[in-house]
Formats: sequence, structure tokens, C-alpha cells
Amino acid sequence: MKTQWTLQLRSTSYTVALEPGHRWLELVAWGPRGVEHGPSAFANRGAVHFITEADAAPVEYAPRGQRPFSGADLAVAGDSWWRFDGDESTEDVLRLAFLDEVNGLRTVLCYRAEPGTDVLCRWAELTNTGASALEIERLGSAGVSVATGPAGARLTYLTGQWLQEFTRRTTVLPAGGFRMESRFGVPGHAHVPWLAVQDAAVDDGPAYGVSLAWSGSWELDADIEPSGLTRVRAGRLASPGPIRLAPGSRLVTPELALASSVDGLHGLASVWHEYSRFLAGPRLDRRRPVLYNSWEATEFDVSGERQLELAEQAAKLGVELFVVDDGWFTGRHDDTGGLGDWTPEESSFEGGFGAFVDSVRALGLDFGLWVEPEAVSPKSRLYAEHPDWVYQVDGRPLTLIRNQLLLDLGRPEVFEYVRGMLDTLLTTYPIGYLKWDMNRPPTERGRPGFPTADLDAEHVDAYHRLLDHLRVKYPDVLIESCSGGGGRADLATVSRSDVVWPSDNTAPLDRLAIQDGFLLMHAPHLMSSWVTDSPGAFDPRPRSLRFRFVLAMAGVLGIGADLNRWTPEQRDEAAEMIALYKEIRPIVHKGQCRVHSGPSSPTAAIQYTMDSMVVVLAWSTGQLTGAPLTPGRSSRIPLHGLVSDAVYIDAEGAEYSGAHLRHVGLPVEWTETHDAQVVVLHRS
Repeated sequence: MKTQWTLQLRSTSYTVALEPGHRWLELVAWGPRGVEHGPSAFANRGAVHFITEADAAPVEYAPRGQRPFSGADLAVAGDSWWRFDGDESTEDVLRLAFLDEVNGLRTVLCYRAEPGTDVLCRWAELTNTGASALEIERLGSAGVSVATGPAGARLTYLTGQWLQEFTRRTTVLPAGGFRMESRFGVPGHAHVPWLAVQDAAVDDGPAYGVSLAWSGSWELDADIEPSGLTRVRAGRLASPGPIRLAPGSRLVTPELALASSVDGLHGLASVWHEYSRFLAGPRLDRRRPVLYNSWEATEFDVSGERQLELAEQAAKLGVELFVVDDGWFTGRHDDTGGLGDWTPEESSFEGGFGAFVDSVRALGLDFGLWVEPEAVSPKSRLYAEHPDWVYQVDGRPLTLIRNQLLLDLGRPEVFEYVRGMLDTLLTTYPIGYLKWDMNRPPTERGRPGFPTADLDAEHVDAYHRLLDHLRVKYPDVLIESCSGGGGRADLATVSRSDVVWPSDNTAPLDRLAIQDGFLLMHAPHLMSSWVTDSPGAFDPRPRSLRFRFVLAMAGVLGIGADLNRWTPEQRDEAAEMIALYKEIRPIVHKGQCRVHSGPSSPTAAIQYTMDSMVVVLAWSTGQLTGAPLTPGRSSRIPLHGLVSDAVYIDAEGAEYSGAHLRHVGLPVEWTETHDAQVVVLHRS
């Protein structure tokens, strides 16, 4: 019987094997192809005292009964023990089954190598073959072992809060544990279900990462194991729990994506970017248009006259898409009403909403709309007719957050209502872009009459099915994922969306830090970024309009400022920057992206490379050199991956050798007024 399996990825491999007693699966090797040929760097070579063998082993996935002390991936009431029950692999998926003969729980551990990438996806499929219901208290997707040394693990993670999402943090874990989670019904602003692990003794050595494809509540932890390796566990939270698995029922965990690179965090980010492009598939070739969003200019005061005025200004700048944000529908004069009643406020648009949309499109602009399908206002027709459609607990009062409630999307009638509403909007009006927002976490997570319903899973499943429906029925409509900013940026959402809104914070230096973290996790073609006049919430230092434009050009360019307040000079500069962006957009969205230095450096810079073209975006973030008033030298940006003996020419005709750009660096000159730069290099 075969007892060891190797999955080959683009340049790496992942090898697992049954332990001698066939009680669990262990990791043998993970890294560049060929590392599986030799003794395992993960295996425990010592005796165990006061713990079980599984507690010291690099176990891939184990129930609490078998791994009671070091951390189990699955916790079932009454505990569980299992043995190998067969190889059920298909052409594309490694499927290894384990069976608990006492309680009937059958678990299949699944592995899929994503074609053309160094990403491996893992999940578990659980079936209750017994006669009694099982209660699942913890539902991990996978256990992931990393062979760190005596110094422990260096963990890089993304954290923050609303207006400060995706903040890059690093901590060294010499012993003990690390934990992140979200109970918000979405991945949330505070933590992101993404983690990178490196050996703490090596400066930016090989990096190993995980990213959870789950749009609901989740948990992720890392522990230094008894043998010294670092083990990460990630999965959905049983919220509200426990999860009941009835006899004959089947449950599939969310997928956990694993990635590795010998080139440190830069290399790991490249692997994740490659995976983002893989998930986009043919839609990667869809143009992500330069958009204008009217929210910051008008907020809830939406009228056709004012919106058209802004659309005319935007069209003159070269904008390609006009998006009307919150406030376009019946009863939405402020944040206390209207949600759920997705009918345009016809009286606000001369000639009606349809005529307004046609007028926007007549300017040469595509048309987009903001929606928040999962929310409902107590002051709405929908809530008056269907108060039972919101999450609630019998006998308990409802809690308002942002003056709204959350629809129980797992109820079939609610799902059908939302799908019908979206169909009506998209078939009645020529809408080419939909901004899907979600601003309200669940509080009273109950459904009267269904005390054991798996509400979080049902909500997420309905949300995914709605996005899938939009993809299939309206393939030309671009979808933007938003959740009060960057609260819903998991891989499951990203695989069904075209762009992601990382944060409601558009201030220049604040946003630079947010985008620095976002690009560790996702590729630039997903990163929607606006030019606005908003001051910084955390770093209020002013920056030029050019700085704001170059910053927004690092992903999918948008504008959210009140264009009527811009001077003619600002509009001229904006038109020039938009024209430049359109020239470099293919390289930004499809080229290899490398963040050279972040917001804490005096010069922050990102390099994009595709074929013989290199684009560098750079920003002055710190103290100036003092030149020309005092002695000083040019700031330098060492570039990556260039051909040493090739010649690179910029737009001004200056020539550089690849060796110079790699080892000396691209020179940039900063002044008080010149604080951002776009450099385009062509290899001759």
C-alpha cells in the first residue's frame, strides 16, 4: 500500500506520508522541488514525555482525541480518534480518508496544486456515517508545519482597524502561541486571515504563508510545538456553535491556500500575486476602468443635476466610469432609512433615473452603482413587511449598528429577494459596475425555530452564490468588494470579484501604509485606490495632488474628490496623470510587482516589470537630504530582476545599465513640492 505522496507545484513540492501506525498524516517536506529526497526536516527524533506521539509530530490534520495537548485541528464533542481508510484521489485532487469507527466520523483530507503556481490548497470533507448527530466545536481547514529553529518563528501579519486596515506587523515568537480571529461575520478590519512564517534566526529567509478562503468568521493561530517547529492552524469559527452534523450529513471546510518562496517576503508576495492572477482567469484581461465615485462630493445629497455636473467634469479628465454611491434610492436621505428598498428615488432625477443613467453614458462613461444587499433599515418598506427576515433571538431586543440591521441571507426567501433585486437593477439599467458593500456585523445571531442552524456558513454560502450568479448572468459587470473598507478581502471573495476596496481611508500617507500591507496579500489589479482631498486620520502631513495620484496609480485608479473644488491647474494635472496611468496600466495590473520600500522609509517605491518595460512609482515620505542648500546626494531606489548588461532608457532619454539600476539604484530628487514620481524605463 502506498504510504507517501508528493504534490508537484510550479517550482516547489509538498510531500506527506502516513505515520507507521496509519493513525494520521505527517508532513515530510515542503520547499523547492527535490527537497523530498532526503531525511525529513519535520520529523520528531526524540522520545515523548507526558504528551502523545501526535503532539510532537508534524501532523497534517488531527482530531482532539489524538492530539490533546499541542493543539487539534478538529474538536468533536466526546472527542474522536481515527485511522487511515483509503486513498480516494482523483486526477486533480489528492484525497486521503480517515475513519473513526466508534462515532462514524469519516474525514477526507484534500490537497490540490493550483496549476502554474506555487500555491497548494487544502481542505477537509467530513461525513457522519454514524447513527447519532455529532457536535463540532472546532473546525479547522488544515494544520501547517514550518521547520523553524531554536530562535523560534518570525511572524508577519496584517492588522489594524477601520481606516487602518492591512497594517504590516512583525513579531518574533520564541515560544508559546499567537492568535488572530474575527467574530464579525466577515474577515473584518482588525485582522486578516493571512500569515507568513520565517525562521527568526535568518534575516528574511525562506517564507511560508497561509491565506484562508472564507468570507465569514474565522480563527488562525500559530504555536511553537514541542519539537521546536512552528505549526499554524486556520479555519472558520463555529459561530454560533457548536456545528451539528446530522447522520448522513456532509460538511466541507473552507480552503486554506499555502504558499512558499526561498526569496523571503518579496518572493512570497510574488507567489500570492501569481495566485491572484490565476483566480482572475480570463477576467484578468478585462480593463479595470479609471473611475469617479461621487460619495465624498455629495454624500447622501444625491440629485441628477449635481451628479451629471460631476460626471461632465470627470469625463473631461479622461475618467472611464462614473459610480453613484449611497443615497440614490428611496428613503435614503441619511443613514437611518432606505436600506432594503432598492428602488431609485425617481424625483431626484429629472426625467427619471433611467434618463439620468443614459445621460451619464452619453458622456462616454460607463455607469456603476453602490449597493449593500445584506443590510436593512428599520425605517424601510422591506422591514415593515418582513421583520422576521433579520437575525434575531426570541425574546431579545434587536441591536442597531450604523442604524441598520442584518438580513438572514441563509433563509431561502431572503436569498431569492436579494437575487431578484439585483436582477431587476441589472436588467432595467445599463449598469457595468457594482460596488457591493457590507457595513454591519451580526449581533443577535439567531433564527427563531431553527436553533441548530449553521448561520455563519449559510450566510457565507448565500453570499458566494449571489456573486457566482452575477458572474454567470452578467459577465460584463465588474464587481467591487467592499465591507466598510477592507473588511472582506479573503480569497473566496476575491475569486468572485474584480477589485477590492482596501479602506475608507484615502489620505495619502495613511493609504500608503494600507496599500503596502495589501500588496503582501493580493496583486495590484485588485487594489482600488482613489485620489481625494481627505486629510490623514493617523498621519496628517499634507502631500501634493501628484503624490495622491501616483499613490492611486499603484493599483486601480479612481477619483473621489469634489471636482468642482479643484482649480483649473489641478484638473489639468489630473488629466495628465490619468493619461499617463492609462499608458502604464497593463504593466501595473499584469506585470511582476515588487514593493522595494514601504511608508517607514524616506523613499517608498514599487517596481512593476513586464517584458522589456519597467515602471517605478516612488514617494517622498521622510526627511529631505537638504540639497541643494547643503551637501547631499540623490535618493536611490535599487531595482530588481533587470538584465545587468542591458541598457534601460527613461522618458527623458537618460540611459542606465541594468547593473547600475540594480546595484547603485535609480536616482530620484525630492523637494518640498516634488514628492512623487513615475519613472518608465524601456530596455533597448
